[in-house]
Order: sequence, then structure tokens, then C-alpha cells
Amino acid sequence: MSNALPGHHAPAVGFEVPLEMLAACHGRVQHQCETLQRLLHHLQTHGADRPAQEAAQAVMRYFDTAARHHHDDEEQDLFPALLESMAGSDAVCLRELTTSLCSEHRALERHWEVLRQGLLQVADGTAATLADADVPGFVALYERHIAREEAELLPMAKRLLGDAELDRIGRAMRARRGLAAPTLHQD
Repeated sequence: MSNALPGHHAPAVGFEVPLEMLAACHGRVQHQCETLQRLLHHLQTHGADRPAQEAAQAVMRYFDTAARHHHDDEEQDLFPALLESMAGSDAVCLRELTTSLCSEHRALERHWEVLRQGLLQVADGTAATLADADVPGFVALYERHIAREEAELLPMAKRLLGDAELDRIGRAMRARRGLAAPTLHQD
């Protein structure tokens, strides 16, 4: 039996390959969205029991930290690097793409804040439903956003960014999470 998370097929990757790391994060977002959908059904039959409370806490932990870091990785490092790579060229479509993706990030964050309030109540056992949270809307918005990033953004970044810029992005991603750079062992 595999130790992989159900619904998570992304390989284990590190900050040394930041584009792959961003793609793997998409798999983890999808896994959390699946957990949210299962939680909706669980709440209907079992209420805010211990498993529901734990699932709500886990989803909140993920979207409060990793998902937020993911948006910052893109907006603070990847998008500027892509725009810089196009300096002197006609980068209109790239500017439109990054502006649109930033708008989607803000919409996802607004949806998350509403959803988070419901999850807080489930996590502390005071609510047995996420009725006002629009879980299907949140999941659908994330699905469209991920599909767009994987079809447009990441292939473009792979084509336009060199190793030095990707290394810089990976270091920034690691630093954002408060992780030290790996030490190199010399024999």
C-alpha cells in the first residue's frame, strides 16, 4: 500500500525545481478541495464529530499557510521574473495573464475567508454544516485557476526562465517558509 495521499499524484519535489514545486502544490490544493467536498457529505450524516473537526482543522491549516505561500511565490517571485524576462518585448499577453491570475488569487482569498469562518465553527464543534460557505464555488474557482496556471503560466515560465532565475525563485520560496538552504556535503 502506498503512503501517498489519496488523490495526490504529484511527485515529491523540492525548492531546487520551483516550477515543479508549484505544480505539486496544485495537487495538494486539489487534495484539500476533495477533503472539503467529503467534509460536506460527512457533516450531513455525522455532524461535527471528531473526524469532521480534525478535517476542518487540517484544511484551515493548509489554506492559511501553504496556499497563501503559493500565491506569494507566484506574485512576488514568478510573475515579476516572467515580466522581467520579457523586458524590451511585447509582453501584453503576459501582463494580462499575471494581472488576471492575481485577480483570481484575490477572489480565492475572499471565498476562503467566508469558508474559513464556517470551518472554524465545525472545528470547535459549534456548527454541523458549511451551508453559507459555498464549498462547490470555492472548489470550482480553484479548479479553473489551477487548470489555467498549468496550461498557460507554468509552460511559459519553463520556456522563458533560465536556471539562474529559477534558482533565485526557489531560494525565495524556501526563505518565505523560513527554511534554511540545504547544506552541501563535500567528501
